[in-house]
Amino acid sequence: MAKIRIKQTRSRIGSPKRTKKTLDALGLRKIGATVEHEANPQIIGMVRKVNHLVKVEEVK
Repeated sequence: MAKIRIKQTRSRIGSPKRTKKTLDALGLRKIGATVEHEANPQIIGMVRKVNHLVKVEEVK
């Protein structure tokens, strides 16, 4: 599978608890934090829920 790089670009302050838990599950805790994950359906779904807080790019 392809890998994707996820970077948190906006603050989680003021976000609902569910959104914060999704960011934690992705491994993002601070602005500027970057993680790499396999692009499986579970990860893609989590990214879609927090797409207003993150930027995503495909890793080659």
